Amino acid sequence: MTSVTSAPLDNHLSLRQRLALRGIDGVTLLVLPAVIFLLAVFIYPFVYGLILSFEPKEGGMFANYQKFFSDPFLYDTILTTLWLAVPVTLISIAIALPVAFRVRLMTHQRLLTTILVLPVTLGTVLVAEGLLNYLGPQGWFSRTLMLIGLIDSPVKLTNNYWGVFASLIITGFPFTFLLTLSYVSGIDPALEQAAATHGAKSWQRFRYVMWPLLVPGLAIAFCLSFVQAFAVFPSAVLLGAPAGPTRVISIAAYQAAFEQYDYSMASAIAMIMAAVQLLIVVALLSIRNLFYRGSTAGGKG
Repeated sequence: MTSVTSAPLDNHLSLRQRLALRGIDGVTLLVLPAVIFLLAVFIYPFVYGLILSFEPKEGGMFANYQKFFSDPFLYDTILTTLWLAVPVTLISIAIALPVAFRVRLMTHQRLLTTILVLPVTLGTVLVAEGLLNYLGPQGWFSRTLMLIGLIDSPVKLTNNYWGVFASLIITGFPFTFLLTLSYVSGIDPALEQAAATHGAKSWQRFRYVMWPLLVPGLAIAFCLSFVQAFAVFPSAVLLGAPAGPTRVISIAAYQAAFEQYDYSMASAIAMIMAAVQLLIVVALLSIRNLFYRGSTAGGKG
């Protein structure tokens, strides 16, 4: 009886009303442009690259992956990239954490934050050019040390590991700092004050109150900063040794695509690059779940 009477009612409803009954209204449709953008810019290129990686110029379906993992010149780029990305991320967070704790208590927080994030506006290439002029063999740094007699010959800090390392720290720190500052500022100061009232020392307050609350947020900051550092390319070319100790995985993908014109192999390297990043991120997020995930706000109880 209900189905018989509801059918005529549906016929009298407009299309908008029928969609609203199914949970699709004007607010829901606002998500549509974002979904289309996500599909066009991220999902489609990823799926296309994944399919292309299984269409090698020669050999079977998995020939590109077999070639990559059978050639030390290729698979060693994973360790090279990790050897850059992991220390850079750890050091960036280690520097950003105490700075964020200090900045959150300052009256001119916006001014100092603006100064600290300025390297983001410079761009990777401009930072690399600046480091070449400053840390190069004829740069100010070596000249100053030679002038005061600390060294006899220029220090080699470019076209090697340390040049790329310095560039990644400078360009990655502002991003890590902003993420860390947001997590530190989100913790209610009343929690720390309550611990101090009960006699907890500064280290105890950090270890038992702040640290468990910060770790979940720092894990996210680590993941995002790591992904950014793992994708290093301009710094490795301009400040490193692209054919030697700083031949990162992105350079291998670039050479496959634009020097060997093997886009299928380049896609396979890009998929391996994504898989390594995904493994690191999943592992970190799994560890993150072992820590406190509740509210960081104080309350009456």
